[in-house]
Amino acid sequence: MEMQGSRRLAVTQQQAWDALNDPEVLKLCIPGCDKVQAAGENLYAIAMAVKVGPVSARFNGKILLADVLPPNSYTLQFEGQGGAAGFGKGSAQVHLAPPAEGAGCELSYTAQAQVGGKIAQVGQRLVDGVARSMAEDFFRRFDAEMQRRHPQSYLAEAALPPPSAAPVTPRKGVPGWVWIAVAVVLLGAVLLLGR
Repeated sequence: MEMQGSRRLAVTQQQAWDALNDPEVLKLCIPGCDKVQAAGENLYAIAMAVKVGPVSARFNGKILLADVLPPNSYTLQFEGQGGAAGFGKGSAQVHLAPPAEGAGCELSYTAQAQVGGKIAQVGQRLVDGVARSMAEDFFRRFDAEMQRRHPQSYLAEAALPPPSAAPVTPRKGVPGWVWIAVAVVLLGAVLLLGR
């Protein structure tokens, strides 16, 4: 499976980088996440609860950051186990850049993932819908946390015409777990990049 997306943020590239590499910010912003913890150099342990249709599980996994180029980009490699519910593994490339115009920054990512077990057997549309919802929930929470931490950036942006935010949309055939994994990977990547 492969998915990609981008999002315009009102905060600076450095502020976004720092937040994406802060385990507490990621824990707050990833839906169902209750643990993001350093487990070594550029390695994080993560735990989260996920429900996709009739399948509910607690996933434990790890995120490894590679090709780290602060505050511009990194590659996240992730894997998670949910017991009988299944597993997920893959990678994501995360990029932060100044926007074409105006203030703030642009966050973009491309992710590839594989899922297996019961979660992979749930209907594709249901999984895709849950994944999209989780990704949007992550960005909504991240924006709210950035607004709380950097209100001046949002006040400055409010004075400008609203930028067009590219929606976070998976490519056809991407299951919901992939979006969950991508959200986890993005959060883990941000945390790792901040180091």
